[in-house]
Amino acid sequence: MKFFVDTADTDAIAELNDLGMVDGVTTNPSLILKAGRDILEVTKEICEMVAGPVSAEVVATEADAMIAEGRKLARIAPNIAVKVPLTWDGLKACKTLTDEGSMVNVTLCFSANQALLAAKAGATFISPFIGRLDDINLDGMELIADIRTIYDNYDFQTEILAASIRSPNHVLDAARIGADVATVPPGVLKKLADHPLTEKGLETFLSDWAKTGQKIL
Repeated sequence: MKFFVDTADTDAIAELNDLGMVDGVTTNPSLILKAGRDILEVTKEICEMVAGPVSAEVVATEADAMIAEGRKLARIAPNIAVKVPLTWDGLKACKTLTDEGSMVNVTLCFSANQALLAAKAGATFISPFIGRLDDINLDGMELIADIRTIYDNYDFQTEILAASIRSPNHVLDAARIGADVATVPPGVLKKLADHPLTEKGLETFLSDWAKTGQKIL
Protein backbone atom coordinates (compact mmCIF):
# COMPACT_ATOMS: atom_id res chain seq x y z
CA MET A 1 0.00 0.00 0.00
CA LYS A 2 1.17 3.51 -0.82
CA PHE A 3 1.03 6.22 1.84
CA PHE A 4 0.00 9.74 0.90
CA VAL A 5 0.32 12.30 3.70
CA ASP A 6 -2.86 14.29 4.23
CA THR A 7 -1.50 17.71 5.16
CA ALA A 8 -0.14 21.00 3.86
CA ASP A 9 2.35 21.22 6.75
CA THR A 10 5.71 21.16 4.96
CA ASP A 11 7.66 20.40 8.14
CA ALA A 12 5.57 17.28 8.79
CA ILE A 13 5.93 16.21 5.16
CA ALA A 14 9.71 16.69 5.23
CA GLU A 15 10.10 14.58 8.39
CA LEU A 16 8.12 11.65 6.98
CA ASN A 17 9.64 12.01 3.52
CA ASP A 18 13.14 11.65 4.98
CA LEU A 19 12.04 8.27 6.37
CA GLY A 20 10.80 7.10 2.98
CA MET A 21 7.19 7.07 4.17
CA VAL A 22 5.77 9.51 1.63
CA ASP A 23 4.53 8.26 -1.73
CA GLY A 24 2.46 11.38 -2.30
CA VAL A 25 0.56 14.19 -0.58
CA THR A 26 -3.07 15.23 -0.49
CA THR A 27 -4.28 18.72 0.35
CA ASN A 28 -7.70 20.37 0.42
CA PRO A 29 -9.06 23.85 1.20
CA SER A 30 -9.34 23.04 4.92
CA LEU A 31 -5.69 21.96 5.09
CA ILE A 32 -4.58 25.05 3.17
CA LEU A 33 -6.48 27.17 5.71
CA LYS A 34 -4.78 25.35 8.57
CA ALA A 35 -1.35 25.89 6.99
CA GLY A 36 -2.06 29.62 6.67
CA ARG A 37 -0.17 29.94 3.41
CA ASP A 38 -0.87 30.81 -0.23
CA ILE A 39 -2.12 27.72 -2.07
CA LEU A 40 0.14 28.15 -5.09
CA GLU A 41 3.23 28.81 -2.98
CA VAL A 42 2.81 25.93 -0.53
CA THR A 43 1.73 23.49 -3.24
CA LYS A 44 4.82 24.30 -5.30
CA GLU A 45 7.03 23.76 -2.25
CA ILE A 46 5.41 20.39 -1.54
CA CYS A 47 5.82 19.31 -5.17
CA GLU A 48 9.53 20.07 -4.96
CA MET A 49 9.85 17.99 -1.78
CA VAL A 50 8.17 14.77 -2.92
CA ALA A 51 8.39 12.80 -6.13
CA GLY A 52 4.89 11.33 -6.03
CA PRO A 53 1.49 12.86 -6.79
CA VAL A 54 0.46 15.99 -4.90
CA SER A 55 -3.29 16.59 -4.88
CA ALA A 56 -4.38 20.23 -5.12
CA GLU A 57 -8.10 20.90 -5.04
CA VAL A 58 -10.20 23.21 -7.19
CA VAL A 59 -12.77 25.37 -5.41
CA ALA A 60 -15.09 26.18 -8.33
CA THR A 61 -18.36 24.25 -8.58
CA GLU A 62 -19.12 24.64 -12.30
CA ALA A 63 -17.32 22.47 -14.85
CA ASP A 64 -15.71 25.17 -17.01
CA ALA A 65 -14.40 27.03 -13.97
CA MET A 66 -13.12 23.77 -12.45
CA ILE A 67 -11.26 23.03 -15.66
CA ALA A 68 -9.70 26.51 -15.70
CA GLU A 69 -8.61 26.19 -12.08
CA GLY A 70 -7.39 22.66 -12.70
CA ARG A 71 -5.24 23.78 -15.61
CA LYS A 72 -3.68 26.52 -13.45
CA LEU A 73 -2.96 24.07 -10.63
CA ALA A 74 -1.52 21.51 -13.07
CA ARG A 75 1.00 24.09 -14.28
CA ILE A 76 2.56 24.25 -10.80
CA ALA A 77 4.48 21.00 -11.32
CA PRO A 78 4.34 17.75 -13.33
CA ASN A 79 3.36 15.74 -10.25
CA ILE A 80 0.18 17.67 -9.51
CA ALA A 81 -3.03 15.65 -9.29
CA VAL A 82 -5.96 18.01 -9.74
CA LYS A 83 -8.60 17.28 -7.11
CA VAL A 84 -12.25 17.69 -8.14
CA PRO A 85 -15.45 16.87 -6.22
CA LEU A 86 -17.64 13.94 -7.18
CA THR A 87 -20.44 15.97 -8.73
CA TRP A 88 -21.67 15.85 -12.30
CA ASP A 89 -19.66 18.98 -13.06
CA GLY A 90 -16.67 17.44 -11.32
CA LEU A 91 -16.92 14.38 -13.55
CA LYS A 92 -17.01 16.63 -16.63
CA ALA A 93 -13.89 18.40 -15.39
CA CYS A 94 -12.26 15.04 -14.67
CA LYS A 95 -12.83 13.83 -18.21
CA THR A 96 -11.44 16.99 -19.79
CA LEU A 97 -8.40 17.27 -17.54
CA THR A 98 -7.62 13.56 -17.89
CA ASP A 99 -7.85 13.79 -21.67
CA GLU A 100 -5.37 16.69 -21.49
CA GLY A 101 -2.88 14.50 -19.63
CA SER A 102 -3.38 15.66 -16.05
CA MET A 103 -3.70 13.31 -13.11
CA VAL A 104 -7.10 13.75 -11.46
CA ASN A 105 -8.18 12.82 -7.94
CA VAL A 106 -11.96 12.65 -7.62
CA THR A 107 -12.82 13.36 -4.00
CA LEU A 108 -15.80 13.29 -1.65
CA CYS A 109 -16.88 9.83 -2.79
CA PHE A 110 -19.50 8.17 -0.60
CA SER A 111 -20.96 5.44 -2.81
CA ALA A 112 -19.76 2.67 -5.12
CA ASN A 113 -21.92 4.06 -7.93
CA GLN A 114 -20.07 7.37 -7.65
CA ALA A 115 -16.75 5.51 -7.82
CA LEU A 116 -17.92 3.67 -10.94
CA LEU A 117 -18.69 6.97 -12.65
CA ALA A 118 -15.31 8.40 -11.67
CA ALA A 119 -13.50 5.42 -13.20
CA LYS A 120 -15.52 5.78 -16.40
CA ALA A 121 -14.54 9.47 -16.51
CA GLY A 122 -10.88 8.47 -16.37
CA ALA A 123 -10.00 9.43 -12.78
CA THR A 124 -6.44 8.63 -11.71
CA PHE A 125 -7.58 8.31 -8.09
CA ILE A 126 -10.93 7.91 -6.37
CA SER A 127 -11.12 9.14 -2.76
CA PRO A 128 -13.82 7.37 -0.72
CA PHE A 129 -14.21 9.00 2.70
CA ILE A 130 -14.13 6.30 5.38
CA GLY A 131 -14.32 8.34 8.56
CA ARG A 132 -17.22 10.53 7.47
CA LEU A 133 -19.31 7.44 6.68
CA ASP A 134 -18.44 5.97 10.05
CA ASP A 135 -19.60 9.25 11.62
CA ILE A 136 -23.14 8.63 10.37
CA ASN A 137 -23.16 4.94 11.38
CA LEU A 138 -22.37 3.57 7.93
CA ASP A 139 -19.47 1.20 7.24
CA GLY A 140 -16.72 3.08 5.42
CA MET A 141 -14.75 -0.12 4.84
CA GLU A 142 -17.73 -1.73 3.14
CA LEU A 143 -17.51 1.06 0.56
CA ILE A 144 -13.80 0.36 0.00
CA ALA A 145 -14.58 -3.33 -0.47
CA ASP A 146 -17.40 -2.62 -2.95
CA ILE A 147 -15.21 -0.32 -5.03
CA ARG A 148 -12.36 -2.86 -5.02
CA THR A 149 -14.73 -5.56 -6.31
CA ILE A 150 -16.18 -3.36 -9.05
CA TYR A 151 -12.83 -2.07 -10.24
CA ASP A 152 -11.38 -5.58 -10.32
CA ASN A 153 -14.44 -6.90 -12.18
CA TYR A 154 -13.82 -4.50 -15.06
CA ASP A 155 -10.08 -3.92 -14.78
CA PHE A 156 -10.43 -0.20 -14.13
CA GLN A 157 -7.04 1.43 -13.63
CA THR A 158 -8.33 4.11 -11.26
CA GLU A 159 -6.52 3.74 -7.92
CA ILE A 160 -8.54 3.52 -4.71
CA LEU A 161 -7.27 6.20 -2.34
CA ALA A 162 -8.74 5.54 1.11
CA ALA A 163 -9.40 8.95 2.66
CA SER A 164 -10.82 10.45 5.85
CA ILE A 165 -8.69 7.99 7.82
CA ARG A 166 -8.96 8.51 11.56
CA SER A 167 -7.04 5.63 13.13
CA PRO A 168 -4.41 2.90 12.58
CA ASN A 169 -7.27 0.39 12.34
CA HIS A 170 -8.60 2.27 9.32
CA VAL A 171 -5.21 1.87 7.65
CA LEU A 172 -5.05 -1.85 8.49
CA ASP A 173 -8.57 -2.56 7.25
CA ALA A 174 -8.03 -0.60 4.03
CA ALA A 175 -4.80 -2.54 3.40
CA ARG A 176 -6.55 -5.87 4.00
CA ILE A 177 -9.28 -4.99 1.51
CA GLY A 178 -6.75 -3.90 -1.08
CA ALA A 179 -6.94 -0.12 -1.28
CA ASP A 180 -4.10 1.09 -3.47
CA VAL A 181 -3.36 4.14 -1.35
CA ALA A 182 -4.15 5.43 2.13
CA THR A 183 -3.98 9.17 2.64
CA VAL A 184 -3.15 9.60 6.29
CA PRO A 185 -2.65 12.57 8.63
CA PRO A 186 0.92 12.67 9.96
CA GLY A 187 -0.19 11.92 13.52
CA VAL A 188 -2.07 8.79 12.50
CA LEU A 189 0.81 7.61 10.33
CA LYS A 190 3.19 7.84 13.29
CA LYS A 191 0.77 5.84 15.44
CA LEU A 192 1.24 2.84 13.12
CA ALA A 193 4.58 2.26 14.86
CA ASP A 194 3.05 2.17 18.34
CA HIS A 195 2.41 -1.04 20.28
CA PRO A 196 2.36 -1.47 24.08
CA LEU A 197 4.31 -4.72 23.89
CA THR A 198 7.06 -3.00 21.93
CA GLU A 199 7.33 -0.36 24.65
CA LYS A 200 7.25 -2.99 27.39
CA GLY A 201 9.89 -5.13 25.68
CA LEU A 202 12.18 -2.16 25.15
CA GLU A 203 11.81 -1.19 28.80
CA THR A 204 12.85 -4.70 29.87
CA PHE A 205 15.83 -4.81 27.52
CA LEU A 206 17.09 -1.41 28.70
CA SER A 207 16.70 -2.40 32.35
CA ASP A 208 18.67 -5.60 31.82
CA TRP A 209 21.32 -3.76 29.81
CA ALA A 210 21.83 -1.26 32.62
CA LYS A 211 22.55 -4.17 34.97
CA THR A 212 25.40 -5.38 32.76
CA GLY A 213 27.30 -2.16 33.37
CA GLN A 214 28.43 -2.17 29.75
CA LYS A 215 28.49 0.53 27.05
CA ILE A 216 28.48 0.24 23.28
CA LEU A 217 29.94 3.72 22.71
